[in-house]
Amino acid sequence: TTVAAVAVISIDAGTTGIRAFVVDRGGAPVARAYREFAQHFPRPGWVEHDAEEIWSTTVTVLAEAAGLLAELLPGEPVDAIGITNQRETAVAWDARTGLPRHRAVVWQDRRTADRCHQLERDGHLPRIRALTGLVLDPYFSASKFEWLLTDGGVAADDDLRLGTVDSWLLWKLTGGSAAAGAVHATDPSNASRTMLYDISDRRWSSELCELFGVPIGALPEVRPSCGVFGLTAADGPLGGGIPVSGIAGDQQAALFGQACLNPGMAKNTYGTGSFVLLNVGAECPAPVDGLLTTVAWEIPTRVFDDAAGPGGADGSDGSATVTHYALEGAIFVTGAAVQWLRDGLGIISEASEVGPLAASVDDTGGVFVVPAFAGLGAPDWDPYARGTVVGITRGTTRAHLARAVVEAMAFQTRDVVRSMTDATGVDLAELRVDGGAAAMDLLLQVQADQLGVPVVRSAVAETTALGAALLAGLGAGVWSSAAELAANWRADARVPPSTDPERLTAADAGHRMWRRAVTRSLAWADGG
Repeated sequence: TTVAAVAVISIDAGTTGIRAFVVDRGGAPVARAYREFAQHFPRPGWVEHDAEEIWSTTVTVLAEAAGLLAELLPGEPVDAIGITNQRETAVAWDARTGLPRHRAVVWQDRRTADRCHQLERDGHLPRIRALTGLVLDPYFSASKFEWLLTDGGVAADDDLRLGTVDSWLLWKLTGGSAAAGAVHATDPSNASRTMLYDISDRRWSSELCELFGVPIGALPEVRPSCGVFGLTAADGPLGGGIPVSGIAGDQQAALFGQACLNPGMAKNTYGTGSFVLLNVGAECPAPVDGLLTTVAWEIPTRVFDDAAGPGGADGSDGSATVTHYALEGAIFVTGAAVQWLRDGLGIISEASEVGPLAASVDDTGGVFVVPAFAGLGAPDWDPYARGTVVGITRGTTRAHLARAVVEAMAFQTRDVVRSMTDATGVDLAELRVDGGAAAMDLLLQVQADQLGVPVVRSAVAETTALGAALLAGLGAGVWSSAAELAANWRADARVPPSTDPERLTAADAGHRMWRRAVTRSLAWADGG
C-alpha cells in the first residue's frame, strides 16, 4: 500500500481505553495503537477514572504509534495532533503540580441523580434546557463538578483547573503545569456537554456556573474545534513544537469522520453506549423533548464553500468561523451490555462471539432485554430505570439472550431516530454507522428493518479517531475543504431494509413489545 506521507496523529481517549491513530495526507489510516485503562466502581452507580492513568496510557500509545510510524516512514514528521474524548467526564487538577485532585467522575456515573432531581423539582429545568439544549441529568459535567467541589473535597483555589478529558490531555501535552505554559482550553462540542455552556451565545454561562457553584475562572477557554490550540512540549511523547490543532467530543468527531457535513445527515456509533447524531446546520434549534441539542463543531467558514448561517468568534488564525449544531440521542448502554454478557453472566468469553451466537437463532423466543444498567437516556431520560429481562421461559437459551441484547441496540436507535424525525420533519435517507458492534451484519440488518432505511457501515471503523484527525488536519492546513474530506469517505457495507412484508410486520411487532418492556424498567430504583 502506498502511503501519502503521514500527516496527523489523533488521540481517541475513550471510556475504557486510549487509541493513537495515524492518518496520512490522503486521509487513510496507516497505524494504530491501543491500550485499556482501569475502571473504578467505588459504590453502586459510581464510575471513576484515574486521570493520571489516562495520561500515562496516552503517552504509551503515542510512543507505540510513533514507533510504528518510524518503521513505516523513517524521519517523516507529524504535521498535527487531534484530540477526541469521552465527553462529560469531569476532571479536576492542580495547575501548579499538574496532578489530579480527585479521580475523574465518568459520564456514566449516577451519584448526582438526587441533586439533579432536586434542581428539576425547584424549577430549573426549563432555563437549563433553553441555555444548554440539555436535560437535567447526572450524565453531564455540571453536577459532577459541583460534587467534586463539595462532597469530593476539591478546593476552589487559584490553582484549580476543571475540564473534560480533552482539556486534561491538552494541558499535559502542552507542558503539564502553569509554569511550563500549559494551555487550558476546550472546544464548543465538549463545552456544550458540561451543562455550563450557553450554546446560542457560545460562552460559559455565569448564571449556570453560579447555580452549580463552579468557579468560571477554573474552566477552560473555549476555542474553535479546529485551529492551533498550542504546541507540544519538548519533553512530550512525540517531542516538541507539534501543533495540537483539532479537538472534538467523541460523538461529534464521529459525525465529522462519517462525513455527515450537510444538514439532514445522521450517524450512529455503537460503542460503550450508542449515540445518534443528526446534523441540523448553522441555526441553533429549539429544545426537543427526549433529545439533546449540542454543538457539532465550530470551524472556519472557508472550509465550506457555501457556508451559511451565523459566524462565530474569530478562529485562531483570524478567520471567521461557523458553528454547526446537532440533535443527539444518547443511549447509555450498547457495548456495555455485551460486556455484561461476557463478564457478568459468562454467556460468552469474548465480545466477538455475540454476533454469531445471536445469529444462531431466528428470533429471541419472546425475550426482551432493556439494558438500563445506569438509567435510561434518550428518549426516556429516567436515571432511576434499571435493567430488565422479560419473557423468559424454560426454552430460553443463552443465544436468545444474546440476540435480545443485539436487538435492544436496534430498538433503542429506532426510538431515538423516530424522535428526531418527528421533531424536524426530515426523514433520513440513510443511517451511517460505526463502532465495535457495527461489525455485526445481523445488527445492521435488524437496524435497517427497524428504521426502514439503508444502514451504511463506514470503511474506517474508527470514525471517532478519524474525525479528530481530519479536524486537526484542517486546523493545520493539511486539508482545506469539507468537500475534500467528503470525497475521501468510503462505505464498507450498505444494508437495505428487507422487502419481505411479513418480516417488516414482525419488526414492528417486536418494537411494540420492546416499548412494553421499557415501561417495566422505568422508575425502578426510586420505588415508583
